[in-house]
Amino acid sequence: MNLIQTLEKEQQDKLAAGKSIPDFEPGDTVIVNVKVVEGERSRVQAYEGVCIGRSGHGLNESFTVRKISYGEGVERVFPLYSPMIDSIKLVRRGKVRRAKLYYLRGRRGKSARIAEGAHHGGQSTDVAAETESK
Repeated sequence: MNLIQTLEKEQQDKLAAGKSIPDFEPGDTVIVNVKVVEGERSRVQAYEGVCIGRSGHGLNESFTVRKISYGEGVERVFPLYSPMIDSIKLVRRGKVRRAKLYYLRGRRGKSARIAEGAHHGGQSTDVAAETESK
């Protein structure tokens, strides 16, 4: 590793020390708790949706989450190591065969569903049991 990679790795470890980042992929349903500052007050807002893609690596890694809000599709891009992210919780694993799920933008209703399944080498699909056991 060169000097830049070493420094990035140190920063990445420092930023990830306070929070646990689950191993999620496109197709997984996640809840991202985001810190929202309104004037002098700050609160935590939950943003639940399907991860439709991850991009970048290291400190610059980001992921896109898509949800349907009041009948409209809403997408939001989150930097993975952002200090504005309070926590990320994996709700459900989805079985997809693509790295980017941009085709979901043109689908509505049942055609936009993602099958539940195991990935990561055939691990258990019971995500709730996995998170409770930790």
